[in-house]
Amino acid sequence: MSKPKVFEKPIGVKDYLPHAVTKLRQIENQVLACMRSWGYEQIMTPTMEYYDTVGVASSTSDQKLFKLLNNRGTTLVLRSDMTAPIARVVSSVLKDVQFPIRLSYHSSVYRAIEEEAGRDAEFFQTGVELVGDASPDADAEVVALAIASLKAAGVKRFKIAIGHVGFLNGLFEAALPGCRDAQEELKAYLLGRDYVGYRERLRSLTISDEMRAELEGILRLRGGQEICNQAMALRLDDMALSSIRHLCEMWDVLEAYGVCEHALIDLTMIGDFQYYTGMTFEAYAADLGFPVASGGRYDNLLKQFGRPAPATGFALKTTRILELIGDADDDAGPARVLIGYDPAGRAVALEKARELREAGGASVTVMTERMDAVSQAAVREAASGGGQVLYKGVAFTKLLTYFGGEREGEQLA
Repeated sequence: MSKPKVFEKPIGVKDYLPHAVTKLRQIENQVLACMRSWGYEQIMTPTMEYYDTVGVASSTSDQKLFKLLNNRGTTLVLRSDMTAPIARVVSSVLKDVQFPIRLSYHSSVYRAIEEEAGRDAEFFQTGVELVGDASPDADAEVVALAIASLKAAGVKRFKIAIGHVGFLNGLFEAALPGCRDAQEELKAYLLGRDYVGYRERLRSLTISDEMRAELEGILRLRGGQEICNQAMALRLDDMALSSIRHLCEMWDVLEAYGVCEHALIDLTMIGDFQYYTGMTFEAYAADLGFPVASGGRYDNLLKQFGRPAPATGFALKTTRILELIGDADDDAGPARVLIGYDPAGRAVALEKARELREAGGASVTVMTERMDAVSQAAVREAASGGGQVLYKGVAFTKLLTYFGGEREGEQLA
């Protein structure tokens, strides 16, 4: 293998230039402020965890974990999600804190990938975990908060599709009792949204035409609360019936939150994380083909860390949201002030810069070079024009000049 060039970086990671970082921090701060207003406190966990604890418990398949050895020969992993690390913290550091516990986070996570376009090995997530509450109200709370968080992030048009792992598990077990392989194949087709493959696999199964029609009919079970009523008419076992009732109660709570315009029930939804045990959901923006948020209930995870408790939560895919909003709100953020001066105006110019910085609300740049007559003329010309000042490739909204010790010009956008 050839040695990488000095400017190359590993596949799946990227550089974020100042403009993108500003937007990323804006999304992060607005979303965390929204979560804080709902009673969620921010937590930070290590980038590295033990493979035998958090690595094994995580939802990520083993081949997608970044593994490394420390100097003692112990296997570590780069965190591949935030749910498992938070489960570790809730079961240890916060073991004496009473339930329910509400935590938020913003972190980078790492997943080894095949060399596929559009798949990042490092990306950012902003999310919450609600631990210790098994009620439909708790699930509805995280869905409603996901909607509020997407709005805070600047996503304007989106829909959240809500399903339930128990419904599909119960439905397939009733239709194909004991046929685990066939059940998993059908779920894999639904997870990949391969409805053609799903139908073809149904046709290959030895089941009645009526049962085959029911299983194919779930592809049309997408909509509002009426979908629950339609699902109740199917031949369901106790697990599937309980799951539908849970979704019905959730929908009632979402109506009370006033957010049902952003939600729909999709009974083909199945979470791609093995630890999901109940409600799952994904949020899709109108202008992006990938989900911008996902979440669900995972009632068995904390048991692996010695503190059994129900839990539910979600993560915003912050990096995708950054791609989605693109160059919107380019002028958002503090005013950019440029102060130009020559040696005679240095003292008064730097004093003015200090005053503006201490006052807050502005990003102040000073030109520390000794300005010759040509440079001074260029700055004076910029100051006399309208709109933004473009100087040396950078746009400023305000320009102050101090030449010969006197203030000579000011331009405001």
